[in-house]
Amino acid sequence: MTQKPLWTAQDAADATDGQVSGSWAATGVSIDSRTLEPGDLFIALKGPNFDGHTFIAEALAKGAAAVVSESLPEGMADNTSALLVPDTFKALQDLGEAGRARSQATVIAVTGSVGKTGTKEALQTCLGFQAPTHASVGSFNNQWGVPLSLARLPQEAGYAIFELGMNHPGEIGPLSRMVQPDVAVITAIEAAHTEFFKSLAEIADAKAEIFDGLRPGGAAVLPRDNPHYGQLVSRAEAAGVARVVSFGHDTSADARLLECEVHPDKSEVTAEVAGKPYSFTIAVPGMHWVSNALAVLAAVHAVGGDVWLASQALARLTPPAGRGEQTIVRLPGGPFAVVDETYNASPSSVRAALAVLGNSEVGQGGRRIAVLGDMRELGTNSAIEHSALLDVLKAEGIDLVFTCGPEIKVLADILPESLHGGHREDSVSLAELVAQDVCPGDVVLVKGSKAVRMGRVLEALHNLNREARNSAANER
Repeated sequence: MTQKPLWTAQDAADATDGQVSGSWAATGVSIDSRTLEPGDLFIALKGPNFDGHTFIAEALAKGAAAVVSESLPEGMADNTSALLVPDTFKALQDLGEAGRARSQATVIAVTGSVGKTGTKEALQTCLGFQAPTHASVGSFNNQWGVPLSLARLPQEAGYAIFELGMNHPGEIGPLSRMVQPDVAVITAIEAAHTEFFKSLAEIADAKAEIFDGLRPGGAAVLPRDNPHYGQLVSRAEAAGVARVVSFGHDTSADARLLECEVHPDKSEVTAEVAGKPYSFTIAVPGMHWVSNALAVLAAVHAVGGDVWLASQALARLTPPAGRGEQTIVRLPGGPFAVVDETYNASPSSVRAALAVLGNSEVGQGGRRIAVLGDMRELGTNSAIEHSALLDVLKAEGIDLVFTCGPEIKVLADILPESLHGGHREDSVSLAELVAQDVCPGDVVLVKGSKAVRMGRVLEALHNLNREARNSAANER
């Protein structure tokens, strides 16, 4: 079946006031030649490290329908399929705004200190069973990712979900005004990016910028248990939000948790939404996913969707990349499990991940091992927040801890000898240490901020799988 065009040459020219060459129609939009699919419209952005104009020939060779550029490379034919514009970043924004303007979809925007991507992905799963649903890919939540996600919005979508991120004040407001959500979700207000904020109240104000673009009659979905709930409600009301839908344990929450049983691989939940009870299974473990699920059901209720159908769809959830995916690695003596939490780290997300590790089932003789990297952007709170993890590690029954980075060394220095697996300043040397120590039956959690690159530890552990296969082959 032929894919429906997303942008014709004329549509794109009208949106950007650009000059078209060639006759073309694009079925997608890309800003990265490495992941470009045939039929995509390639936008040659100028970034801090790369200029997309140098990849125009590569993009066309890979099957790009056309390129959006400020100029064509020397020697390229004048009739090359292209859209010439004065500023490619402005063109990306123009395409995003035009994509939003022509859409009839009900739009949900999601932000929060933690749980943004998980909630966005869960909403896509739950609403996808009810109508064609579009969502931003991965964590495309910044000044490039949001307009790109809007530019990719199919005209036939019934629902669209966008994630909005920030680490400084003033960043979410412009994104919200671009997205123009019908429903704005704030998952949580927690200690993240505190290097750039004086208090959690300031973080709450920054997240409340999501109300700036809310359409008239729109709803705000807010965490009722959070200490800053009242502040968020006040900001929502000041922005003209028509109604607030709350979620949490609190007896006054619109989406309220009644009962919950957390298992190593799932959670069984009974909740009440707008006075009606729902029982359902969440296919990923952890109380943080229970909170995400309540936010999802509150948002589905806010858009007038089928809450029961959404609750049943939660049994089909899979965690986003780097946010709790569990894999099995086989050693000659037996397997061990790896929990991938390498996407990022904040105090609340590390506590949530350690709770999942503490509730996990180990094999015979196995250990619960935490491999933790720095939690960055905590500013003057860094030493306190890293040291505070000791009590969490003890409470969750963690057997061994490896640490990586200069900021988490304060935790390494106070770990009891029985817990201390080793500390390294970089993830390459730590990866070697962890790979040498892991044993059959272990469950290994790997988590840290992006800058620490804990994925190297993950790669070293997964490589043990390959080594075990090679060893078995040699023995045969």
